[in-house]
Amino acid sequence: MNIPNLTSADFLPLLPTIILVVGACILLLSEVFLSPTSSRGYQAVLAALTSAFAGLVSINLLVEPAREVFLGFGALDPFSSFLTFIVCVSLVLATLTSAAFLRKRGAERGEFYALMLFAGAGMSLLGLSNELITLFVNIEVLSIATYALTSYLRRGTRPSEAGFKYFILGAFSSAVLLYGSALLYGATGTTILSEMVEPLREAMRTNPALVYAGAVLVAAGFAFKVAAVPFHMWTPDVYEGAPTPVTALMSAGVKAAAFVALVRVFVTVGSGIDAKLPFAIFSTLALLTMVAGNLLALPQRNVKRMLAYSSIAHAGYLLLGVAALFSTQSGQGFRLLGTTALVGASPELVARADALRSILYYLLAYTVTAVGAFGVMSLLERREDEEKGTAWDLERFSGLAQRRPGWAFAMAAFMLSLAGIPPTVGFIAKLILFRAAVDAGLVGLTIIAVLSSAAGAYYYLRVVVYMYMRPIPEGAHVLERNWMTDLALVLSTVAVVAMGILPGPLTEWIAQAGTLFSR
Repeated sequence: MNIPNLTSADFLPLLPTIILVVGACILLLSEVFLSPTSSRGYQAVLAALTSAFAGLVSINLLVEPAREVFLGFGALDPFSSFLTFIVCVSLVLATLTSAAFLRKRGAERGEFYALMLFAGAGMSLLGLSNELITLFVNIEVLSIATYALTSYLRRGTRPSEAGFKYFILGAFSSAVLLYGSALLYGATGTTILSEMVEPLREAMRTNPALVYAGAVLVAAGFAFKVAAVPFHMWTPDVYEGAPTPVTALMSAGVKAAAFVALVRVFVTVGSGIDAKLPFAIFSTLALLTMVAGNLLALPQRNVKRMLAYSSIAHAGYLLLGVAALFSTQSGQGFRLLGTTALVGASPELVARADALRSILYYLLAYTVTAVGAFGVMSLLERREDEEKGTAWDLERFSGLAQRRPGWAFAMAAFMLSLAGIPPTVGFIAKLILFRAAVDAGLVGLTIIAVLSSAAGAYYYLRVVVYMYMRPIPEGAHVLERNWMTDLALVLSTVAVVAMGILPGPLTEWIAQAGTLFSR
């Protein structure tokens, strides 16, 4: 038997993941020694500190040169390291908001935070995956943890329904992804992404149908994970039924990991096949997802479902960035789903690098914004109203500026950022993403994205109107404060405003992170 020749350099990119797994194991073991009445306030703090430590380590990995690790099964590059940082940011904010939410329901247990850290470890490993089977296994690691987290409050019907739907549809999408991977293996004879380019080019001459079928099925599997239309049906029900901190983690961390993995797979596959196929897939998905997500969010009075549909719309904007990776400046005249030749546009390689950076920037901006918004939601909802479906009604926000001015200011900042209104980070993120799409020649899709974003401003600003221009409802319950949730809101709000006013240092940092390993 051949023993793999692994060195410490192979384990270096796993350091953040190892930290998260060790923290999760400590939380699980500590729970054994606690009685049902013991204080568990330390658990959220420990989980947040573990995530923060892993995030700091991932920042140090950004300066490491891009290279293969674990015999080609993984790839260490700034792109994957920055994903780990984004995942750790979402974990820190989500675990801090979980403490008060679980305590009010008598459900604070070590296994909850351990599952969150295990899910984060799977997300980090997914970004490192450079081989299709490894990628599938890591998707299952994060998926199984999120399935359990979704139905964690199992006594209610909504969490049980959400967990069941997520599990069934998630298993189906994983099967589709695995079948597509098997077809690509059949066409190329390898599952390592960096070794697929030349075999794909040969397979395109001998059996193009097999390659196209595999690529389409893999794209469909990823489309479910990022909640792209028409694979979005699970999103509103699962987001509504899951515990709100879990919803925050799914909307930010899971989405970020899935997008990074999608980019890694299709940048490689797209190099070996005609770029028209991935461009057609992702431009069509972007159009459908942007438009449908915003239209479905417009009539929603349930703010949690509104944010779920909003998450779908933001996936559409990110898919616009993915489509820009495969565009060419060969189009003549204006085309909605095609490219438009532009005078003075960026060269193809520059446009691709700009698209990669814009995707990373948007993922970070959406993470700090969405997790903060769901954090405010977790403070306003009450357990007794969840089964009635009124826990997330717009009326909950009426007069919030008079009752809790700090929370109202934070929520207003998050809504403005999601709408893409300056001076928030959401505006800068959309500006960078849309500019990258225009430089790639996607003028028609960018116009649709701008119009969709303008329509989305209506339902975001409606929340602000309720907070500042509606009276406090009669019989409103007392809003209890919690220092950990308040800390998470402060961190999110500062990030949203500071990165919107002073985006320069962050854009320079992300310029280094937009490097993707290629052989």
